[in-house]
Amino acid sequence: MPSDPQPAPDLSQDSLTTPMAWTDPAGAIAGCNLAFSRWFGIGARRLLGWPLAGLDADDDGRLARALARAGGDEAPLRMRRMRLRYAGGEDRFADLWLSRRDTGGWLLEAHPVDEFPGDDPALLLPSALSASLKGLAHELRNPLAGLKGAAQLLGRRIDDLEGRELVELIDSEVERLAALVDRLLVATPPRPHAPLNIHAVLERVLRLAEADAGWAVRLVRDYDPSLPEFFGDADRLMQALWNLVRNAIEAGASHVHLRTRIEHGVRIADSVHPIALRLEIVDDGRGVPEELAEQLFLPLVSGRAEGSGLGLALAQQVSREHRGSLAYRSRPGHTVFTLLLPMQIDGGAEETRP
Repeated sequence: MPSDPQPAPDLSQDSLTTPMAWTDPAGAIAGCNLAFSRWFGIGARRLLGWPLAGLDADDDGRLARALARAGGDEAPLRMRRMRLRYAGGEDRFADLWLSRRDTGGWLLEAHPVDEFPGDDPALLLPSALSASLKGLAHELRNPLAGLKGAAQLLGRRIDDLEGRELVELIDSEVERLAALVDRLLVATPPRPHAPLNIHAVLERVLRLAEADAGWAVRLVRDYDPSLPEFFGDADRLMQALWNLVRNAIEAGASHVHLRTRIEHGVRIADSVHPIALRLEIVDDGRGVPEELAEQLFLPLVSGRAEGSGLGLALAQQVSREHRGSLAYRSRPGHTVFTLLLPMQIDGGAEETRP
């Protein structure tokens, strides 16, 4: 049920051009100014009672997590390049400022930004492409079931250890692809993160790379053995890392290094994290073409005629799901993709505000 309108903050909001809204203590929208309703293109009364976190149009629930972490903290929140949507309407993009009200709710200021910010080109797939992927996912279900059955039959006929390991690899990859297909067909929330060994994830990626490239590429491990367990989604991280390693192989690399390190006091977006995992994929391939440098993380952008242009966009999305970042530097013969992922310390807070 919509909440009763609460008195607006004494800011003469309707005379302001900045879109503003305010919530009750439970986080439901209790009112907004004229600029906010015009920005969304709907009447102010339709917004009443709508949960503020429900405006977040991204799958990772960044707004809900930020509000939950803030708790009773009086410090304001700043969230950059949020994608907002009301009840299936058009997307709106804005930097958000959220501050506490005396009544216990939130006051939100939205500063609209372009849909395609120049310094952060990572975008979600457009709706038309999403619909196409759903159709493709539906068609993939039967072949995947056939592959799984064939792998199980093959596993019963193979006795040597190496052969059984390869069959298990096929089976696990089919399972991963089936889960990815399900995610495309059904809009399910992200799975809760669980403790994982990031080096075990990397070893799975290396096994795939060895099967794909054979002896043509030398794969070098440069791990920090002191790394603690990391909270994340192992399957999603493996998908992102495999995309990065496969790109290196397809760029003609003869050596690919996988490096893990711990970083302290790392800034990711607008937050400083006490401790973070730095994971680097380093290769000696051709490098990123100069004409693609500013668009590299956009969907459908690829330096190869046969490439889909989805691998790096998906890797960027996985980094965001883990509150991290993905960046790169490149020149011919030396390309480094760096994944920064904040880590928990003894179950404590993961980040601090500037």
